[in-house]
Amino acid sequence: MDKVLQQLVDRMTKTFGDRLVSIVLYGSAAGGEYDGAFSDLNVMCVLRRITVAELRDSEPVFHWWRGQNNPSPLLLGEEEVRTSTDCFPIEFHDMKERRRVLYGADVVEPLEIDNSFYRAQVEHELRAKLLRLRQKAAGVMFDEELLRRLMAESVTTFLVLARHALRLAGHEAPFARPGILQQAATHFQLDAQPFQTLLEWRSNKQAPKGAPAVKLLETYLAQIDTLVAVVDAIAK
Repeated sequence: MDKVLQQLVDRMTKTFGDRLVSIVLYGSAAGGEYDGAFSDLNVMCVLRRITVAELRDSEPVFHWWRGQNNPSPLLLGEEEVRTSTDCFPIEFHDMKERRRVLYGADVVEPLEIDNSFYRAQVEHELRAKLLRLRQKAAGVMFDEELLRRLMAESVTTFLVLARHALRLAGHEAPFARPGILQQAATHFQLDAQPFQTLLEWRSNKQAPKGAPAVKLLETYLAQIDTLVAVVDAIAK
């Protein structure tokens, strides 16, 4: 992980020179929970400004980065970082609490996050990810191995959103996944078992032979529905 991150820094500094303000790693990799089999390396790259020239110059670097099986970096202008916290409160809250500055200035530390649309963003992300999970599951219902992998790949995203639901509701919101599950079970009456099972599958790199994927999907979706209802009920 550190090797490929340094390669990204080297390519970005060579490409942009003094136009590059900062590179920040955030998400699970910044908190020591990176899993090469499932996790992405989430990176924000901040430039002085973003024009067509910057987009053109970034293409070779981003093409290489995607070839490492990572999502394209967030590419923001310096002023955008200061003015977009109301649009991306989930991401900026996560960066505030857990980040690693790979290059340049710590542009996150001085930010004041605007929570005007925080609840709405959490609900939107939950509903969008749930819809996407259903769509993908509908295409692999008769392939239990693919169904198991689909659920295992999704579970950490839903746990991140559960953590933000806890924060919104005024409860302790730990970063560690067992802590998130414990708090969600206590405050939201969420059944932690399907999430725990999927986390065990992730850590073992595969599910046990004969593990009942369809039954697990049923209980997993039910708990995500519960989480959506909890966020929907938080005062708007």
